[in-house]
Amino acid sequence: MENCQQGLEYRIQTLALPFGRLHLPLFAALLGGCSPLYNGPVSDHFDGSRFSNPPGVPSRPSWYEALQWHLSQRDVAPWPGYSDVPPGPPPPERVADLRVSFVGHASVLVQQDGLNLLTDPIWSPRIGPTSWLGSKRQRPPGIRFEDLPPVDVVLLSHDHYDHLDLPTLRQLAEAFPNLTMVTGLGNGSFLKSNGIHVRVVELDWWQSTTVGSLEISATPAAHWSGRNPFAQNRTLWVGFMLKGPAGGVYFAGDTGWGPHFAEIRERFGPLRLALLPIGAYKPEWFMSPQHMGPPEALEAARILEASSSIGLHFGTFNLADDGPYEAPNALGAHGPNPHFEILAEGRGWEVPPVAPRPSSPPP
Repeated sequence: MENCQQGLEYRIQTLALPFGRLHLPLFAALLGGCSPLYNGPVSDHFDGSRFSNPPGVPSRPSWYEALQWHLSQRDVAPWPGYSDVPPGPPPPERVADLRVSFVGHASVLVQQDGLNLLTDPIWSPRIGPTSWLGSKRQRPPGIRFEDLPPVDVVLLSHDHYDHLDLPTLRQLAEAFPNLTMVTGLGNGSFLKSNGIHVRVVELDWWQSTTVGSLEISATPAAHWSGRNPFAQNRTLWVGFMLKGPAGGVYFAGDTGWGPHFAEIRERFGPLRLALLPIGAYKPEWFMSPQHMGPPEALEAARILEASSSIGLHFGTFNLADDGPYEAPNALGAHGPNPHFEILAEGRGWEVPPVAPRPSSPPP
């Protein structure tokens, strides 16, 4: 693994320099990382070599289409640059019911039933295969790392750089050696080979594990995996369902639109909270198979019957053609929605109880 990573960095430095101002995150996506292979039984979404999306979900765009996007006449919304906003206050050490704090991008501190969970945590100033290549952070983490309460569980939806950040995971493993990392099939050996020696639980879609009183289930997502073009879809991408006394909480990870939302609702029932991605959705012709925009997120919340929802995956890293707050603004353009929240980085939110469902009119 070390030789692979060293060779990777050399290839990036050698290949990126002649291209000057070519979009550097493209090189991070094309050449980044050394993903392991997963060896397991064949299933309806694993052919013995590579994973695939749920039935009815289109495949991710090809590398040719990615290059076509980057070299096209793009309608790119401006990003104002780094905004050094102050962090939020330290969260409470434990919460008996349900509270969430938005760190940024897809990173959320979920405090549920006395446990503290982090989703796809990133505290690094840049995401990418090296310290100088990739997307720079545009806003600081909403919670300082040193203000985190004891972390019990880390949920890792897939291996892309903006969701699986090795420097942050090493920092968490050192600070909280008793934590459990829960992720999709194939990522455990990658974490171990990169110096992360904590308990790792790998789950297939619909498999579950239990931590304390909380049942954690992996759910399908419409996405892909791979930190380099030579190991695409060799590890599994997932969302997560958390079920405990405080109710059901769904973290979608990274996902495009698909029939999996209806199946999640059918299996787990109405939700108290859904954490749904809304950003990095433009241009739609390229992004829609892998990322949802605001209209799809609203429809997913409706299908999931989520009493409350929170929008994620915007404002932190410049990954697509939409601006930092274009997705939240577009969400508001659909009209006021008291059940779909946009949290400022660092804001903690006591999640309301499940709203009473309207009763059916008498026949």
